[in-house]
Amino acid sequence: MALVPYEEGAGWGARQLHSPSATYRFASHTIRLKQDWRRLGVAAVVWDAAVVLCAYLEMGGIDLRDRSVIELGAGTGLLGIVATLLDVLLYRLGAHVTITDRAAALEFLESNVQANLPSELRPRAVVKELTWGKDLGNFPPGAFDFILGADIVYLEETFAELLQTLEYLCSEQTVILLSCRIRYERDHKFLKMLRSRFSVYEVHYDSSKDVHIYKAQRGSRKDDF
Repeated sequence: MALVPYEEGAGWGARQLHSPSATYRFASHTIRLKQDWRRLGVAAVVWDAAVVLCAYLEMGGIDLRDRSVIELGAGTGLLGIVATLLDVLLYRLGAHVTITDRAAALEFLESNVQANLPSELRPRAVVKELTWGKDLGNFPPGAFDFILGADIVYLEETFAELLQTLEYLCSEQTVILLSCRIRYERDHKFLKMLRSRFSVYEVHYDSSKDVHIYKAQRGSRKDDF
């Protein structure tokens, strides 16, 4: 959800979080992202969960071919940028990627998206405000093939609104992919809430970064995707 102060201990990880920029290589592109910890906190730095989910997408973890994708709590925009680039790189089709966060983070998010997509691809990625549970009327219900989220499960007071948002955006065919590090007992609480409404399966685990990727769908199907 973003915009929440977070204290990180000293060391390399803290230096990375407080760095004004971060650089990655995905989808045959070098992606250079601005970071702004002091102004926007967790919303404006790249977390391992986003990097792991980007790598999973790049490995062909899902078929993005001509699909409609929405990212929740996008922060720096890395995941949405990579989803847009991969769709065109792999399939030569127009991506339909909606990249969302709260209002206070949108200008920062938009600047990263615009800076890292070639001009011909920029119309294929839309940055849009979404506060979970509040802005849902601005989105068509059940209209997305994939919902992506990286490290968005950490504030217990947002869990009900996040679940409400996922239910609203999902159709019977929608696939949710959540990438997260399980830090606290409350994170398990959200997974339990998610399982009460969706079928949930762990589809990937990166042991080097201790990041899990969960797939969720309505019903009990275990369809390949």
